[in-house]
Amino acid sequence: MPVELAPAIELTVPPSSPIIYPPRKRWTRAEREIIEAAGLWDRDRLELIEGELIVKISKKRPHMIVFMSVLEWLAGVFGMKHLNPEAPIDVAPEDNPTSEPEPDIAVLAKAGPEYMGSNPPASDIRLAIEVSDSTLAFDLGPKACLYARAGIPEYWVFDIGGRRLIVHRHPQAGGYSVLTAYAEGESVTPLALPESSFPVAVAFPFPADRVPAGEL
Repeated sequence: MPVELAPAIELTVPPSSPIIYPPRKRWTRAEREIIEAAGLWDRDRLELIEGELIVKISKKRPHMIVFMSVLEWLAGVFGMKHLNPEAPIDVAPEDNPTSEPEPDIAVLAKAGPEYMGSNPPASDIRLAIEVSDSTLAFDLGPKACLYARAGIPEYWVFDIGGRRLIVHRHPQAGGYSVLTAYAEGESVTPLALPESSFPVAVAFPFPADRVPAGEL
C-alpha cells in the first residue's frame, strides 16, 4: 500500500560549528545568456539551479528506459503536444533570475507551440517529473523545494534504485506538505487527470536483477 513520507527537513549547522563553506559564484540567467552567446555555455551539460551550474549526469540505460516508458504513457493520456520533455521551465518570480530547471518531463496546460517565445510559466505546469538514480537526493531536496515555491501542484520522482514512485502534493513556501511513495503493483491518479490511473510497474519494464552493478 502507499507509504506516507515525512517532508524533507534541512538540518541547520550550529553557530559554533567549525565548518566553513568557501564562497561561491551565484550565476543569473542574464549572465548565462552572455556566456552562452560566447559559446562557453553548454546547455546539454549544465542546468542553472539556485544560482549554481549543475552538471547533468549522463543518462544510463535504466534511466532512459524509465524515461521513455513514462513519456509513452503520458503521451497516451495527455497528448504529446502537452508534454515538455527535457526542456526548461520558469519557476517562481523570486527564483527565475537564478534558476531555470529542466525537469525530465513537464505536463503543460497548453500545447507546446503556444510557448514559442518563452519558457512555459510555472502556472501552466500541471505535473513535473524527474527520473532519479544517482540524483535522487538532489531531486527530493533542492528540486522539490524549487518546484514547491513555484506552486507546481504535483511533482513525481521515479526512484530507479527503489523501483518506486514518490509523489509530492500540496506545495507550500518551503516544500510539499504531502509525500507518498508508491511501489510496483500500485497505481497513482494524476491530479491533472483524475479519470486516468498510472500503474507504477509501467515505469519499470525490466527486472531488478537485470540492472548491472553501477548502472544506477
